[in-house]
This record gives sequence, structure tokens and C-alpha cells, in this order.
Amino acid sequence: MTDGLKLRALVVEDEWPARNYLVELLVDSGKAEVVGAVSNVDEAQQALGAAAGLHVDVAFVDVQLARDGGNQAGLTFAQTLRRTAPDVQIVLATAFEQHALAAFDLGVTDYLLKPFGEERVLQCLARLRQRRAPVSSRPPRIVARKKKSLVFLDASEIWAFEAEERLTFVHTRHGRFDVDLSLRAIELALGEAVTRVHRQWLVNVEHVRELTRNSSDTLLFVGEAPSEEGKGVTVPVSRDRVAEVREALLRQSVGMRRM
Repeated sequence: MTDGLKLRALVVEDEWPARNYLVELLVDSGKAEVVGAVSNVDEAQQALGAAAGLHVDVAFVDVQLARDGGNQAGLTFAQTLRRTAPDVQIVLATAFEQHALAAFDLGVTDYLLKPFGEERVLQCLARLRQRRAPVSSRPPRIVARKKKSLVFLDASEIWAFEAEERLTFVHTRHGRFDVDLSLRAIELALGEAVTRVHRQWLVNVEHVRELTRNSSDTLLFVGEAPSEEGKGVTVPVSRDRVAEVREALLRQSVGMRRM
């Protein structure tokens, strides 16, 4: 991704209500920047040409584009895009499930069925971000403070970051230490190594041991062992992030039927 945070998206959809709603979902997610929203292949090619110097990470393409002949015009455009812009991920959108096999034969990253839903679009963005993250990149070490000493921590050792008033703390099995950076700066530095679950918390999902939901709160226990052993820290999850966090945890796990 160009800035290491938001995906730059092009939306190709000939029905303006669906186009506008998808753009709204992408922008509201905070994980994507829409660099173009067009209704046909010609406009899409023009947008890609104009954005060539700025970069596009993903194209959301409707399978049926009326002006371009309908039926499977979007599939044809996706085939062309795979050849001419191999670095651009493709998400196909349609109201018809029968196009799914052809879509994945093209090697698209995801396939959205209409009508779009907020949770499904968030799942799609999470998948896109995971695919886009450089496999070989290694997050930088975090420098923390322990009284008069500096402590150097690998990202894999970190359980969570907490913001409290004007201070930031890092939680690890070695203890809790002060960090000079804001949570926003840590997000930018560590990228996919941490996940925002609350305005005041970032977590390393590799160390999440429990997710607990009750009538009013959702909590994560992050650490070395389940909460009964007490080797970790309890982290709240914001209501607007619960679905995304749960999906991220389940996507990396097996053993539970996903509805």
C-alpha cells in the first residue's frame, strides 16, 4: 500500500446507488481511500491512466456493466486488468453467485455479493490488506524505557500497547514499560504487526488467548496463557470494531464453524 495504511481503491459500478454505497462503506471503514468511482470500462481505464503516478491498490469491479455489453463485461475487464496491472488486486461484485467460479479462476482476491454489507466489506478489506503486506518485511524493534534503562523489544514479544492520558505503555511478558511514541505513530511503524481494537489499545493478535462477550462489553485476554493463569492483560474492544476483530481472529484459526 502506498502509505502503509490505507488501500487506494477504484470502484467500477454502473448502478449509481450501489456505486455510492460501496464508496461510502470503503471510506467509512477508515481502511481505504477511493481514488476513483466510475460507471464503465472506458472511464476505469482513464482513471487508471490518470492515477498511474499515484498508484491504485485494488479495483472493485461489477461483473455486469450495461454500457459495455452487460452480462460478463466486468469479467472481461478483470482479465485485461490482470495482464496490464498485475499489482492491482481485484474484487468482483455481482448479484449472482454463479459467477464465483469464473471470478476465482481469474485469481481475484475476493468476491462480493450484492447487496453489500458493512461487515462483509470490512472482511474484504482485511483480506486485501493481508495480501498486500510485504511477506519479507520485518517490523522495527520498539525502544521502551525502564527507569534509567532502554529496553529493546521485537514486535513478536509484544502483547499490547496502551494509551493512558498522555502516556503510552507497552505490555510484554517481561513487564510493562513506557514508550515515547503515540499509538498512531506505533501503528504506522509496525503496520500489520498490531491491530487497533480500541481508541486506547493496540494488540498483537498472535498473543490473543481469549475473546469474551457479554451484554455490554467485549474483552480480549492477551498474553502467554488463558486468563485463568493470569499471564497477560485484559483489553477492551470498541463496539464498532468487534466484528472486524472477531473475524481477524477466526481467519487465523480452525475448529469453529463460521456463519
